[in-house]
Amino acid sequence: MAGPRVVNSLQTALDEAHTSLSIPGISATIVFPDGAIWTGVSGFADVAARRPVRPETPFAIASISKTFVAALVLQLVDEGRFGLDDPVAQLLPGVDLDPAITVRMLLDHTSGLHDFFNHPRIDRALQGGPARRWTAERALGYVQAPYFEPGTGWKYSNTNYLLLGLLVERVTGRTVGAELRDRFFDPLHLATAYDQLAEAASPAVAHGYRLTGPDGSARLTDLADGTGLAPFRSAVSAAGGAGSVAAGSRDVALWAKALYGGAAIDPASLASMVAEVEPFAIVGPRVPYGLGVQIRTIDGRLTYGHSGGFIGFRVVMRWLPEEQVAIAVLTNQSRHDAGQLAARLLRIALPEQGPCRCWMAS
Repeated sequence: MAGPRVVNSLQTALDEAHTSLSIPGISATIVFPDGAIWTGVSGFADVAARRPVRPETPFAIASISKTFVAALVLQLVDEGRFGLDDPVAQLLPGVDLDPAITVRMLLDHTSGLHDFFNHPRIDRALQGGPARRWTAERALGYVQAPYFEPGTGWKYSNTNYLLLGLLVERVTGRTVGAELRDRFFDPLHLATAYDQLAEAASPAVAHGYRLTGPDGSARLTDLADGTGLAPFRSAVSAAGGAGSVAAGSRDVALWAKALYGGAAIDPASLASMVAEVEPFAIVGPRVPYGLGVQIRTIDGRLTYGHSGGFIGFRVVMRWLPEEQVAIAVLTNQSRHDAGQLAARLLRIALPEQGPCRCWMAS
């Protein structure tokens, strides 16, 4: 466990980021190799109400949700519900898809499907009615022409995980949230984690904020729509399986340890999740990507995990396999990369340089 000096330095780093970068609220957790846990918070979950961020405050974790969905899909593969190389068009007959697209291609973003969140008119539609609940069909209506033929390139696309969420629901007959609750949230005692689309809204969830003006004195615009979904209902419901989970930083860090440490899914599935990186490293990912996992180095240390961003939220989760350390940093703003703060915290908590895995991109 980190000593008092390190703990004070970690908290100081959070407070400085809150003040100097105008980040409304921050929650960060580090899980150490001996099982000890540090959680630090700074700022506000609701600025107008002066409601502070607390260790248990849930944040919208945006694309970190994809790690839960990927783990769920791999469990369904293990159960024989479908195969990684099965055509998705046969599994989702109501969706018009290229028959060459497989489940694996959705997981690792090699399907070529256009990201509906990149449509030039979708932001206006989402923010024009923030309290409206979108259907998957409406979101898919914003999918444009494919980036490339299936399996011939790599391009991050939220459409892939929206479709995986639909696949889970068709195969199981239950919502993604219900499956995540029974398979991961409850068994792993992730008390603050919940699916915003399938479960009751938490009154404690952090509000998301848009920042305008210079750092240190930025103007904050609260994006909450009154529904209790963060950042607001239209964005969460459009995202579906690509970004519907909310959780506190402690539970996100514990999830990283459980998932990449081997407690959440079968070891063979975990191995395939990570091993998928190398075959596709040559086709374009700036950050090497496996089956729902980003693999990168931070100051020479190998990490597994995922970042996430909604309007109003920037978050990151990393697991350091060599050091057996997990970190999660959650913020309720969309200007600053939470990964930079995570790297700073790791330098404080783990000051000695880790082993370099030079075959990985940084």
